[in-house]
Amino acid sequence: RISGLLLFVALPLLLLMLQYSLRSIETYTQLLAVLAHPLAKLVLLGVLWAFLHHFCAGLRYLAIDLDYGVKLAQARASSKAVLVVSLVLTALLGAKLW
Repeated sequence: RISGLLLFVALPLLLLMLQYSLRSIETYTQLLAVLAHPLAKLVLLGVLWAFLHHFCAGLRYLAIDLDYGVKLAQARASSKAVLVVSLVLTALLGAKLW
């Protein structure tokens, strides 16, 4: 739920970044300069984690809808797996960002 909320809050910022990247070469260059700042990279890393966690959790819920992993022990293990997989994917993709 937190990842979905973070994505919802970040959506206007992401759309604004898309607009600046498409407007002109000058605004694209300015956007690149802003995104080169470590704080901006950290924010993007947080948004990346939110997306990946939301995606992995969605796959987990699809599996639960198909009656896979509905027992309590399996559900707990899959929720931990979602967190671990999303963090690993964030680290791998975040290495490219940084």
